[in-house]
Formats: sequence, structure tokens, C-alpha cells
Amino acid sequence: MLNAPRHPYTRSLVAAVPSLVPARRRTAASGEPALETRRLNKTFRSGGGLLGGTARLVHAVKDVSLRLLRGETLGVVGESGSGKSTIARLIVRIVAADSGTVQLGDVDVLSLSASRIRPYRKRIQMVFQDPYGSLNPRHKVGRLIAEGMIVHGAARPAAYARAGELLELVGLDAGVAERFPHEFSGGQRQRIGIARALALDPEILVADEPVSALDVSVQAQVLDLLATIRDRLGLTMLFITHDLRVAAQVCDRIAVMHRGELVEYGDTADLFADPRHAYTRELLSAVPGRGWVAPVFSD
Repeated sequence: MLNAPRHPYTRSLVAAVPSLVPARRRTAASGEPALETRRLNKTFRSGGGLLGGTARLVHAVKDVSLRLLRGETLGVVGESGSGKSTIARLIVRIVAADSGTVQLGDVDVLSLSASRIRPYRKRIQMVFQDPYGSLNPRHKVGRLIAEGMIVHGAARPAAYARAGELLELVGLDAGVAERFPHEFSGGQRQRIGIARALALDPEILVADEPVSALDVSVQAQVLDLLATIRDRLGLTMLFITHDLRVAAQVCDRIAVMHRGELVEYGDTADLFADPRHAYTRELLSAVPGRGWVAPVFSD
């Protein structure tokens, strides 16, 4: 059925599976760094507490240094618990780092006080993994998108007008601004999350597993949308994923995380063709259906 599906819907599902053959690298990226992390570290305490036992320190991120070039999409891949999502949260300061720097231009944003962080917030925004949990169910969609602009000084009418424009940019009708998140499908909610992330005109978009909770056909649509928006707006993107098929199609370069450490780092095509680290080889060999390529259908 996978190699010769008969029904059009089955064929569309099979065609939506990302190829493990890396896409041709775009030439949009410059050699200029948009963001750099230097020796980033984060530990968490696990165990102990009310139930007793001995607490232990978990090194979620160990001395990680990354360089995100302006205009590129850098993928951070690894299994669950590898530290990839922690890196995203450290960069946007959802989680406080133990040590290290996050350099945005000539500013180390980790050193900024709460009162000085606001301009940085506008320059880098995040698309979250869970399109259900990341949107406040009590607020209408228009408010969810507009509130960041209002906090940063935009007039309410202008912010709501811009929210409508952003909804159309992500493929939804501006009129849905009056609806609540529970009235949308998962793919539509993720489009709303993308619109919210774009509301402050960021330079950098951090996408933390943005399609992992979506069906394969919807996943393909959202990935196409992200690529279109990236190219249209000239965005730089940090893309967190555990799915190497997705990484192969989206990312210009890839950083491989294992137990909090950066173990391999390079161009996507080179890394897939000749993985140097044993863990990278293990990840690639574990991809379901490795060696299978979705057939191309003609009408």
C-alpha cells in the first residue's frame, strides 16, 4: 500500500511524508551571525522532595556553543531529553541559564535585567510545540495575537488590524479573530501560534517541535507555511526537532545534541551523507522506513 496506494487520499498521505534525502541548501544565508550561544549551561535538580530520596543534578545543557547565521535555518536535533528544547528556552529566556552567553549583535541578552529585556523580546520570538496548551483558551484569537503589540506600545485598533493581516498571512481568514482557540483544529491553532510569534516583527524565529503534534498531511502544510514566511520576511530560524526527515527538508545546517552535549554540527547534506559521531549514525539508522522514498504520483 505504501509503494502503490490506490485511493487519492492515501496517495496524498504517503506523498506528505518528508524525504530523508536533504533538500538543496538555499543560498539566502549570509556569513554574518544573527545569534551566538557561548558555553551555555543549565542543570536541573531531580528527585528528593516530599517523598524523600536523594536529589541529583541533571545536566540538561553542557557548554553548548552555536552560531546561527542570518537568513539560515539551523536545526537542533536529538532524542527526548537530549537538551534541544532547553536550548530554545534558554535563548528566549523562558528558563534562566546557569552560565554562558547568548549574543544578539553586541549584546549578551542573558545579562540584561527584566527592565532592559523588552527590546530583545521583540527581536526573537518562539513558536511552541503544543498548539493546544500554548494559547490561552479564555481569550479570543485576535487578542492573543494583538496583546504583544499592545504591551510594546501599539494602539489597540492598529494592533487588532495587524492581527487580522497576520491571520491572512498564515492562511486563515481575518474574521476568525473573534473566535476562541478551542474552535480550531490543531493545524489551525499552530497557524495562530505562528501569527502571534510574527506580531512583533522578529528577526529570529525559534520553532520548538512546531509540527510534532500534527498529522502528517497537516505537518507538511505547516512546514510549507514556515518556509514561505521565512523567505518572504527574511527571517532567521532555529528549528528544534526530533524528526530527521523534517530536519532534512527544513534545515540548512544541523546541530546534534546528546545528553546535553553538542556532538556534531555541520551542513545538513554533509551530515546525512557522512555522519562522523556514533550517536548521529545511531539516530539516522533508527529513522523508521530508512531507505524508503515516497513514490511520486502522476494524475
